[in-house]
Amino acid sequence: MNILVLGSGGREHALAWKLAQSNSLGKLYVAPGNAGTSQVATNLPLAVDDFDRIAQSVRDNDIDMLIVGPEVPLVEGISDYFKDHPELSGIPVIGPSRAAAQLEGSKEFAKAFMSRHNIPTAAYESFGPEDLDKGYRFLETLQPPYVLKADGLAAGKGVLILESLDDAKSELRSMLLDAKFGSASARVVIEEFLSGIELSCFVLTDGRNYKILPTAKDYKRIGVGDTGLNTGGMGAVSPVPFADAAFMEKIENRIIRPTVEGLQREGLPYVGFIFIGLIRVGDDPLVIEYNVRMGDPETEVVIPRIETDLLDLMQATAEGRLDEVELRVRPEAATTVVMVSGGYPEAYEKGRVIRGLEATGDAVVFHAGTRRDESGQVVSSGGRVLAVTAYGTDFREALKGSYRAVEALTFQDAYYRKDIGFDL
Repeated sequence: MNILVLGSGGREHALAWKLAQSNSLGKLYVAPGNAGTSQVATNLPLAVDDFDRIAQSVRDNDIDMLIVGPEVPLVEGISDYFKDHPELSGIPVIGPSRAAAQLEGSKEFAKAFMSRHNIPTAAYESFGPEDLDKGYRFLETLQPPYVLKADGLAAGKGVLILESLDDAKSELRSMLLDAKFGSASARVVIEEFLSGIELSCFVLTDGRNYKILPTAKDYKRIGVGDTGLNTGGMGAVSPVPFADAAFMEKIENRIIRPTVEGLQREGLPYVGFIFIGLIRVGDDPLVIEYNVRMGDPETEVVIPRIETDLLDLMQATAEGRLDEVELRVRPEAATTVVMVSGGYPEAYEKGRVIRGLEATGDAVVFHAGTRRDESGQVVSSGGRVLAVTAYGTDFREALKGSYRAVEALTFQDAYYRKDIGFDL
């Protein structure tokens, strides 16, 4: 089979790395890809939201399956585009329909979906510009801290957690009336703050059957001890030590099964990954959010732990027979440490030469923001540059391997957190 993976980050490199190991693979393409994906696939210079050019490339390269990495093309309807295209309708897309992708595309939609299907989550209300005074009054009924979420996609930056009621009111006004997050904050969800420890649960579904993939925990803040600004993710650990069998049974019965069955009942076609952001409050799991694709950098620890041929899993998913495939998972833990450009998540420089890629031992280095310059050197091209993954008997041993490899890698102004897994 010829496969096209859509995206350019560490998630897509990890998917391509695993797909390249399949005996069923013909040719593998990644669009637009990065310097890392070029080692295991052919990069195609396509924007992830340019559906017409993607369609042409699928025809030109005899692509048999499209695997979508990032959320934007899914929310914009690439699955529907292929289904409705006279020449492409027979090519499976691993990714949900546009309607189902609203689980990530609209916080308000996701919260209402959870409410309809009795899926545990924080209490909430949603507001538009005309409801500003109602929003103020709702904030006054809550205890701090106050959680404000832009309804639409905001590149991971649309969630604010504020200690002061006055600040919360000011930010609500800024989001609704001043378009702080553009059209994403045309509506805002305000919800109660939940105190606990977070984890991510990943599910692969063919729309009827599902497989629960390894759990992971990522670290979003730029600073040690989870301080400072939010990022796309500074590292991840899999499995999550506290997610034992009893806790996972609660997640499956209270959240995963009602989610998959709810999508079916509401006629929302869903073929692909469901990323469920959870928080453990006491001994109970509650949903923080849905994403309609794999997470990043969680993919860089989840996918390396899967022993089953990934292309076999993708084919079974596309053909509605996921129940026929055994999901085998490596018993070892996996960890990844993300190296970022100095200044990220604010202003940073690109084009920094990366050295030491051949000196990382048993660790696997997934490229997130890299490219090759005119002389063929691998250079930085984004805020998050590399995700360095290692295995171990537990997460502590795996982290030693990740950090040993990180120390072998250098580029100007490189930064990474030295405390991944500190709270476990």
